[in-house]
Amino acid sequence: MIRLATYFPLVVGLVLLAGTGRASGYEVRSETVAVVELFTSQGCSQCPPADAFLAELGAREGVVALAYHIDYWDYIGWEDTFALPAHTELQKAYAASWGKNRVYTPQMVINGAHGVVGSHTDKVEGALAQEALALAPSVSIGPDDTAHLSVPAVAGLPQAIVWLVTWREGADVSVARGENSGKVLRYTHIVTGRQAIGMWNAQIGAEIAIPLEAAMGHNDGMAVIVQEKRGDLPGRVLGAAQITR
Repeated sequence: MIRLATYFPLVVGLVLLAGTGRASGYEVRSETVAVVELFTSQGCSQCPPADAFLAELGAREGVVALAYHIDYWDYIGWEDTFALPAHTELQKAYAASWGKNRVYTPQMVINGAHGVVGSHTDKVEGALAQEALALAPSVSIGPDDTAHLSVPAVAGLPQAIVWLVTWREGADVSVARGENSGKVLRYTHIVTGRQAIGMWNAQIGAEIAIPLEAAMGHNDGMAVIVQEKRGDLPGRVLGAAQITR
């Protein structure tokens, strides 16, 4: 049974970019076709299959996979070790942008436009087949380990926010209590932080420089996402790419 929760409307937004090649120990992955965001919890017995599916999706060419651990199931006996309140806010903001007032785990959001049960692989694949990103940002890395992001101008598209999302490659967690008590669970693409780093205007595009060491920190990768802004709510992902160590 999928876990559901009610909530009061909140805010948030999201995004990514592209490029190719390797420089100074960093690899840029380009030609992004989809951003898949999984909202999951270590306290949810139905989530492990979705967590495993996200790992599979993240290994695919052109897919940016992000695991957002939420905190609203912590009260049932196990506090998710990767959960952040901001992740719960983001999921609620997605629901509000679609006119809904409940959230659930496991949920996968495809390119900011479709929310489906994360363990329903056929529905996720169907959503992936429907989606196409409107922007093709590029990323180049200079000798000073600064990533230069370039997002072209494309008339007719809405204003967007450029987000930088950092993630850990993977970790094993021994769950001692709650629905998954006694299990050792494997997690990948664990989101550790998310911040707005600029705006994108359809008429003029955007150029952003990011010092990689400062931005990456102790993480294994980061995604720079360009996402439609709908007031205080997130909209469709327009373009994306990721940089890994």
